[in-house]
Amino acid sequence: MFRFFKKKPAAPIEVPQDQIPVSESDSQSVEAIEPAADQTVVEEPVSQLPAEDIVALTQPEVHSDEQEPAPQEEKAAKTSWFSRLKSGLAKTGQSISTIFVGVKVDEALFDELETALIMADTGVEATEQILAKLRARVKKDKIDQADGVRQALRDVLTEHLKVLEKPFEIGRVKPLVVMIAGVNGAGKTTSIGKLAHAFQQRGASVLLAAGDTFRAAARQQLVEWGQRNNVNVIAQDGADPAAVAFDSVHAGRARGMDVVMVDTAGRLPTQLHLMDELKKIRRVIAKADSTAPHEVLLVVDGNTGQNVLSQIRTFDAAIGLTGLIVTKLDGTAKGGTLAAVAAGSQGLRPIPVYWIGVGERMEDLQPFVASEFAAALVG
Repeated sequence: MFRFFKKKPAAPIEVPQDQIPVSESDSQSVEAIEPAADQTVVEEPVSQLPAEDIVALTQPEVHSDEQEPAPQEEKAAKTSWFSRLKSGLAKTGQSISTIFVGVKVDEALFDELETALIMADTGVEATEQILAKLRARVKKDKIDQADGVRQALRDVLTEHLKVLEKPFEIGRVKPLVVMIAGVNGAGKTTSIGKLAHAFQQRGASVLLAAGDTFRAAARQQLVEWGQRNNVNVIAQDGADPAAVAFDSVHAGRARGMDVVMVDTAGRLPTQLHLMDELKKIRRVIAKADSTAPHEVLLVVDGNTGQNVLSQIRTFDAAIGLTGLIVTKLDGTAKGGTLAAVAAGSQGLRPIPVYWIGVGERMEDLQPFVASEFAAALVG
């Protein structure tokens, strides 16, 4: 059990405007220039907590010496999340779970299950892997009841998805620089706002960087999320996205922030010039901090099914992904896509899924847990 120790907050570090790096070019040398007149730094008070006290975010609760969450509250929160997850995956799960009602354990059952998994966008490769393991389990354990096969499928699917389960940790470096990319409409900026909330709930201070400098609406949306979460947002109208990212990393270090999240403009993998821009942002972040970005996350829409695979492959080749955020799983009939990711379909490497989303509320973005997902999917 991890434990936080409450310490007296450090006084906020005030950084004079003329000391904040504001520009960077994609050249061998980096030179700071005077701040642009239109630069906007939205500052709100943030919590301060020593980096050594920040722990893995997959822990369901945060303890302090002053307040210990009641076990009943923890259990209720977990039950509430699982209910939302199961409800969100109902369309996918129904096509799978109904197969086990009033049937014999024979080849016809496996045939129907194969069809249901493929229809759920699990993909041929993943489906074959899952069914091969399921057949072996049924034979080994001599399962002759349909309900037993359902339980076995849940266990096999959990094992299959386990490769995607990984805790997201902060505190190993300060600030932890997180670069976030995704296609238009995947829910990237909204996910950043929800993550800012989740990080703060666990005591981390957060700085947001509005790297989508081409769309005023995107910058405004991030600023609104910042105000809602009471966190800092750095935005610069019409600036080079890489320069904003560069400035933000330096500002995060100067202010003693725990996490710096860099938003980027939404783009399609086929927009090569925009993909090149992502590469540039990554290079420039590394110039501001030679060890950064520490995490490179891709936000994908769970409703897009097998198209997710091509997105992951292209973005991974361009910027080297470290994790995924899968959004909009509520109401989808394509929840099996994660099984395809875990199987390494279409030449993918199994990139961890840090969070999944099943709704619009703050608490509807939660860490991915293989056993929960499998149970919600199979029933």
